[in-house]
Amino acid sequence: MAVVETRNLTKVFKEGHLGAVNNVTLETREGEFLVFLGPSGSGKTTLLRMIAGLENPTSGEILIGGKVVNNLSPRDRRIAMVFQSYALYPHLSVYKNIAFPLKAQKVPKDQHQKKVEWAAGLLGIGALLDRKPRELSGGERQRVAIARALIFRPPLLLGDEPTGNLDSATGEEILHLLDELYREFNSTLLLVTHNEHAASFCDRIITLLDGRILKEEKLDHARNAVS
Repeated sequence: MAVVETRNLTKVFKEGHLGAVNNVTLETREGEFLVFLGPSGSGKTTLLRMIAGLENPTSGEILIGGKVVNNLSPRDRRIAMVFQSYALYPHLSVYKNIAFPLKAQKVPKDQHQKKVEWAAGLLGIGALLDRKPRELSGGERQRVAIARALIFRPPLLLGDEPTGNLDSATGEEILHLLDELYREFNSTLLLVTHNEHAASFCDRIITLLDGRILKEEKLDHARNAVS
């Protein structure tokens, strides 16, 4: 599992302008499902991308598992990320999309099938492995993206509006699936979403405004995170 901390984290895109993220200090608990909410431009996606290593902070520190990771690549942070856009390779089959991280990490090819079938089975897409992304529904594409993200059982999963391109019912289904999987793996899940159903699953909501934390809310219905 992975505890994430930010210490006075700031991101300024243009000198002399208000920062997209301003002195944000927060700490997750192990095994926590944490949701970032806020209007467009509030800084929630920039905050998530800095934690992921996709944006460099202007100042402040990011710690994962007690270790400062500011200078580490996304790969070296041992995280996985799911995007709104699915980010699938259109010319590759579902099987090859899921297996892509294994190839990138030089996992022996004779191990690929077992790992891909395991991840596909978790997401209920074992029958789709020979199809191309264009042959899938939006919900099926997002399941492929999640299977690819989970192929290494990451201790930290980040989601940037993973239900943003889905209808309400499918979006709720994906949130429920993420909730089940992250608890099964005892992983920490950080999610940026506008989906109103997120409050039905997450342990805590942090609302941002103008790049700062406006409020934090622990959900009464939430199951206790591991302490």
